[in-house]
Amino acid sequence: MAKVGIFFGTDTGNTRRVAKDIATALGSAIAAKPVNVRNANVTDMLAYDTLILGTPTYGEGLLPGLSTGNATESWEEFLPTLAGQDFTGKKVAIYGLGNQKSYPTEFVDAVFYLYEQFRQCGATIIGKWATEGYNFQASRAVVDGHFVGLALDQENQKDLTPDRLEAWLKMLAKAWD
Repeated sequence: MAKVGIFFGTDTGNTRRVAKDIATALGSAIAAKPVNVRNANVTDMLAYDTLILGTPTYGEGLLPGLSTGNATESWEEFLPTLAGQDFTGKKVAIYGLGNQKSYPTEFVDAVFYLYEQFRQCGATIIGKWATEGYNFQASRAVVDGHFVGLALDQENQKDLTPDRLEAWLKMLAKAWD
């Protein structure tokens, strides 16, 4: 079994594409096939020692889900199922998509909600990312001067995504080895 589980929430497919890019970069010996969180349960996640989780931020800092107009359930509906679960000993890395021009005061806010929930469940969060190179005003996902995961802007900085992703994955590999 692959040692890294990749789970994502999406409605438009951008976050899924990044998940597939991550799986391809890591290779099938390391990473499992990415799974949309609407098709997953907590037991699926607990099967892995390391998780990479992806989420877009909708509108003014929201998780994807039915209340944001998604056609199917997503992180909004999944996160409550984590209540009382024990992720102690699990390593969790999070990436998020946002739009720093249209939503400069909520850039990748949804990443924070995954961070907070998995941290409360005992997971060790890995993969913090520098805020340099972005142009936003505020983000809940910034804790102690860093994003709590990789921030991607596929609308305004798509050309930077491959290099950011490569650097982040190299950093993660050191954390899970």
